[in-house]
Amino acid sequence: MDVVREFTERLVMGLVKNKDIVKVQDFKDEDGTIILDIIIHSDDKGTVIGKSGSTIKAIRTLVNACAYKQKLRKIKVNVDSI
Repeated sequence: MDVVREFTERLVMGLVKNKDIVKVQDFKDEDGTIILDIIIHSDDKGTVIGKSGSTIKAIRTLVNACAYKQKLRKIKVNVDSI
């Protein structure tokens, strides 16, 4: 899981202006589904989500591809801002 979390953090850091705020946390919900919570500055939220959600869809695809290579189940990706 560390590989996927670090990959996601590096991916998001390449997109945002406020790199010191970026944090990726992982946890499991009651069903055992792995959830990655990406925390970013509110100014960068539009950049990470993208027009019509296209950027976050691409991030989710890449994160799940990385998880697949690590033999992990599908991962949910959420974006929160502070």
